[in-house]
Amino acid sequence: MTTNNNIKAMCVFCGSKSPSNPIFSEEMKNLVSTLLSHNMTLVYGGGSVGMMGQLAHGMLEGGAKVKGVIPKPLAPKEVSGVMLGDFIYVPDMHSRKLKMYKDSDAFIAFPGGFGTYDELLEIITWAQLGIHAKPIGLLNVEGFFDPLIAQIQMAVKHGFIDEEFSKNVIVVATTAKELVDKMIHHSPPSSQIRWISEDQL
Repeated sequence: MTTNNNIKAMCVFCGSKSPSNPIFSEEMKNLVSTLLSHNMTLVYGGGSVGMMGQLAHGMLEGGAKVKGVIPKPLAPKEVSGVMLGDFIYVPDMHSRKLKMYKDSDAFIAFPGGFGTYDELLEIITWAQLGIHAKPIGLLNVEGFFDPLIAQIQMAVKHGFIDEEFSKNVIVVATTAKELVDKMIHHSPPSSQIRWISEDQL
């Protein structure tokens, strides 16, 4: 089993809302503690509200380096709150995802909304296209991602997604500690064909 000791910067995809079930907040605390224990830099979407805010505040309070990336249209305080850590403004959503990708060694999707799904599925697609082979993890709190996993399996069943790729492209765990440990020792699949390069994104 290969160890990915190069995971120094972890990108976390998460939402700008605070869910009603307190278990999500508790697991976010566990994620913060886990990332801090590995001395990882946080790369995230730049806001200070909702799950994003809890994540960034926790990492900063723990002494970690925090890199926020936010599109200028989302920068007003009433939308995203006060910017935290080192942050950079980008012109649009695509530029945000590209910058987060370039600054990160691995990616974790925490339960969230449409934006989280968008970021997660695009980074998986980039892996499929051979642009990268960085670990991608799902923090499956309360079975949140079970329907997505089932949908991927449905696509495999009907031949839309390669079965072997689908088995290895995503690491899934129900706790932060388990997920990060699995990602550190995970060997992501390499695309047999590099359809496009990073410079073409």
